[in-house]
Amino acid sequence: MRSFLVPTILLAAGLAFASPGVAQPAAPAAPAASAAQPAPAAPAAKVADPTLDAAGKPLHTAVPGIGEPVDKAFSLQQQVTPTGQEAHWFHNTILLPLITVISIFVLLLLIWVIIRYRRAANPTPSRTSHNTAIEIVWTLAPVLILVAIAIPSIKLLAAQFKPAPKGAVTLKAIGNQWFWSYEYPDNGNIQLTANMLKEEGQVGKGQRYRTDADGPRLLATDQRVVLPVGVPIRLVTTATDVIHSWAMPAFWIKLDAIPGRLNETSFIIQKEGVYFGQCSELCGARHAYMPIAVEAVSPAKFAQWVASKGGTMPGAAAEPASSTAIGNDATDATANGTTEAEPTVNATATPAPSNQPATANPAGAGNTGN
Repeated sequence: MRSFLVPTILLAAGLAFASPGVAQPAAPAAPAASAAQPAPAAPAAKVADPTLDAAGKPLHTAVPGIGEPVDKAFSLQQQVTPTGQEAHWFHNTILLPLITVISIFVLLLLIWVIIRYRRAANPTPSRTSHNTAIEIVWTLAPVLILVAIAIPSIKLLAAQFKPAPKGAVTLKAIGNQWFWSYEYPDNGNIQLTANMLKEEGQVGKGQRYRTDADGPRLLATDQRVVLPVGVPIRLVTTATDVIHSWAMPAFWIKLDAIPGRLNETSFIIQKEGVYFGQCSELCGARHAYMPIAVEAVSPAKFAQWVASKGGTMPGAAAEPASSTAIGNDATDATANGTTEAEPTVNATATPAPSNQPATANPAGAGNTGN
């Protein structure tokens, strides 16, 4: 038995060593270097606002006597739109001389009647009841005068309501109690909120107040409406609460802003500058404190301003949306204080692109805040 087991064990051992080895799975090869991934695009540099300096203060100041009221003046403001210039010509060349001549004629006629037909000079008055020649003259003369006025007047009226051509810049002005908000629907829907700037002694420390660079008292705003010169502007007005009126004397514009409806007109600004207006429809307790400030710039500067607000020009590729409210960048250094860390707060309300009232004054409360 032992002689049988020994050969068997030896045979089994020999077979075990003679059998081919079991292949072990090869170690996974080191992963090849992945293809070079494109580096993340660097954030686009913020476009500087061409209307502000490095400190966030306005670069352009109003020219005295242009685009703003003048002390002791009694004539119309200098006009910077074609329609305004036509209206100015119509007033100075036709209406004013005609009114002057008629007024002098009536005055002289009254004086002559008083002297000639007084009791002492005319003790026995005439009993004439009709005079055909005089009746024809005083009927025909006013008709001819009205016809002469009607021709340029109708032309001027049509120009004021002429639709804006294709490619016009659309500005939507929204009246609120008691401030204006604006939208640029053709330029990436830029939104602005414009509040009146108070005087230095009327605001707290760190809050923005009016300076001479901003404009005249009661007319300067913390946000100016920026528009290009030489380009048709489509003005659309509406309101969120009561009837307001967007009035800009230098543009010959006075357009009511009515809740629930849109009014529209068009104009072309011919001269760069800063122009001021006001709401001219009685709208409540702070009606006198919702001014309008428009800065007219070149088309190139307007395009740069649009880019600085995160908007786009029609036909241009859209830029990445800004993380801040469009038109009311919280990082703008617009405070008048010397400390950069202090927050910038508008004199009337914190600007935000909304149509909610910017003041805490309830309608009709009578608190003007000034």
